[in-house]
Amino acid sequence: MLALSAVPGYAATQGKASTHKSSAHKGHASKGTAQQSGTPVVMTSQPGSALDKQARILNAEDLASAARHHEKPLVLIGSAPLSTTGKSIGLFVQVQSASLCGSAGCSTDVYLQQKGNWTKVLDSVSGPISLLPTTHGIMKDILVDGSDRWIWKKGTYTDTLVATDLPGFKTSIRRHQAAMKKSGHPVSE
Repeated sequence: MLALSAVPGYAATQGKASTHKSSAHKGHASKGTAQQSGTPVVMTSQPGSALDKQARILNAEDLASAARHHEKPLVLIGSAPLSTTGKSIGLFVQVQSASLCGSAGCSTDVYLQQKGNWTKVLDSVSGPISLLPTTHGIMKDILVDGSDRWIWKKGTYTDTLVATDLPGFKTSIRRHQAAMKKSGHPVSE
């Protein structure tokens, strides 16, 4: 089991830091939501560290995809306490390469170590990430790109932005999640 502690790079820049700016959710802040701020999560390149090795295992598919495009991606990592007790440390991972980053920039995934296993608790967000002083349950709220707030709900982070319900969209998601469960991939609901 890999024990996490605060990694150099959280709250103090070290190495090569992430500089992504845009978000797929940009401009979709709900009415009345003001720009919020919090403690920034700084992600840096930390080759050879225990967390870098773990991040590469957790993102093996993305790294393999970049390799198929003859790219050597940059892996940026950071860590920060997500719980109010400080016992639950989040691992923030961003894999940067031309084939993996889109018009919204490079996406970041957030993992939480639970009972010796890593669980993805926030998937593919783009933009600067900060931890807010507000909480849901015992977990801190996460702010992405200055206006997109994610809250802890039922063991994962959920977006507070209201999305338009497209016909058949929820059914499509449920089918995909069922297929992922059958194939042995963990799925958060």
